[in-house]
Amino acid sequence: MTKNPRFSKPESRTALVRRARRINRELAEIYPYAHPELDFENPFQLVVATVLSAQTTDLRVNQTTPALFAKYPTPEDLAAADPEEVEEILRPTGFFRAKTRSVIGLSKALVEQFDGEVPGRLEDLVKLPGVGRKTAFVVLGNAFGRPGITVDTHFQRLVRRWKWTEETEPDKIEAAVGALFPKSEWTMLSHHVIFHGRRMCHARKPACGVCPIAPLCPAYGEGETDPEKARKLLKYEKGGFPGQRLNPPQSYLDAGGRPAPPLGAG
Repeated sequence: MTKNPRFSKPESRTALVRRARRINRELAEIYPYAHPELDFENPFQLVVATVLSAQTTDLRVNQTTPALFAKYPTPEDLAAADPEEVEEILRPTGFFRAKTRSVIGLSKALVEQFDGEVPGRLEDLVKLPGVGRKTAFVVLGNAFGRPGITVDTHFQRLVRRWKWTEETEPDKIEAAVGALFPKSEWTMLSHHVIFHGRRMCHARKPACGVCPIAPLCPAYGEGETDPEKARKLLKYEKGGFPGQRLNPPQSYLDAGGRPAPPLGAG
């Protein structure tokens, strides 16, 4: 439901494109250090970490993968792993049996079909066990520099709140939002939107009162509008708390972000 009276009348396509792009520009100023919040050093680590991130936090994945990659640094190693040993490492991420099958399965596929290398094409990535379009675009955008839109739960929530689309299926959301922006902006757009969803525009209680894009948001008023109360809802570096990554980019640290603690650090 539209809360902001500025959006009581239908919006033209031209106006929508203009507003969407302005929101992205504003978000780029708010989060100039936006980045993928999974720790990784190569495409293999990223595809595994992204598969593990299903139905858990990036923080929990980042606390778990150091032990996994220390023991199984390559697709060949993980493909030959004892499933019970992998399950024990992955237990903190939830659904650890299914995730173990996926990461061992995708490792075997990489070894058998791609000479142990993560492919850089969408049509190849989605053939890997546990890898759908969302995971594929995370890998393409952040490991290979190829534009893609990552439609996770935060992205879906925000683009619908902003009335960029009424679609509910991820592939249709991806197409609708992609049509509003130049392809070259897709990957960073995804980071900006997801950062905003995690830090400010929460599912249950958005921090509307401190949101810099409030004038551009049809859903302004769904959350807390009092600035002081809204400020207390901010998360991660915006609220003065640690982020999701144990090893975040330097730009994030320079902006006042703090690394997450390792697993078992209290």
